Amino acid sequence: MARMAGRRALFAVPVLLTVTFGVFAIAALSPFDPVKAYAGTAGLTASQAELDQLRANLGVDRPLVTRWWDWLTSALTGDLGTSSVLRAPVADVIAERVGWSALLAGCAFAVAVLAGTVLGVLAARRPGGWLDRGATSLAYTLEAAPAFWLGLLAIWFFSVRLGVLPAGGLTDAGSDVVTFGQVAPHLVLPALVLGVSQLPWFFLYVRQGVAEALEEDPVRGARARGLAERTVLLGHGLRSGMLPMLTLIGSRVPELITGALLVETVFSWPGIAAATVQAATSVDFPLLAALTVLATAAVLAGNLLSDLLYGLADPRVGFDG
Repeated sequence: MARMAGRRALFAVPVLLTVTFGVFAIAALSPFDPVKAYAGTAGLTASQAELDQLRANLGVDRPLVTRWWDWLTSALTGDLGTSSVLRAPVADVIAERVGWSALLAGCAFAVAVLAGTVLGVLAARRPGGWLDRGATSLAYTLEAAPAFWLGLLAIWFFSVRLGVLPAGGLTDAGSDVVTFGQVAPHLVLPALVLGVSQLPWFFLYVRQGVAEALEEDPVRGARARGLAERTVLLGHGLRSGMLPMLTLIGSRVPELITGALLVETVFSWPGIAAATVQAATSVDFPLLAALTVLATAAVLAGNLLSDLLYGLADPRVGFDG
């Protein structure tokens, strides 16, 4: 396990270097001017000399490779630079927001895995039954539904129509205290929407895996020995059927990140979504690079986690292959 994790860590280094350089290269080709974005309305009346001086102060007049190398060497020492659009250190911007994004993504991931597993097992128990047909049809429908559309629909139904859950934000309007009692009800809708948007893939993988496992000879033998159906389903079918689903965890991390950005925007959740959008549209090099590295690291960690879980669930696979 340690050897595989070490190999993955070494592989991550050139990936992260390439990704960060690509961010600076794409930003350099962007039609957006970071100087005008930083200056705001004052840039409309500023002279060319003042704009040039501001460009030099921000360091965007230097060559692409120089800007990237300076940012990289500073980042290795813990200095991620200063966000030109948010006027704050990048490390502080991320520290203030990433925890809320992680909370939302973690709750949504738990909803998707748990609900997908339960529905998948129940559907695989009686293939072709009403539950199997209904859940499968709903899963294919949700696959095609954008996360932001589900968010708007949830706000209309639960907040506007029923009035049982808040429509957005982290706390109630006018509240200056962040407590569990304030955050919990505001978390319900965005977490459910993001979880439901990821649920179809887990359901379909578990359903197919468990259904195939229940047709294998060891499971038939267990039934022939008189074992209870619950024991056969959970002890044999679920264990074998979960193996394909474990490989899905890593591949869903990019979709989870993308969906979280959309859901955060719809529900005004104070995560990294707003910072990401502002960094992209304002060509905020330091913030954009740091957020991209964070997202890439999350994807690599997700892939490693899925491999580790698969190896632990099936010792035949091993960790050194």
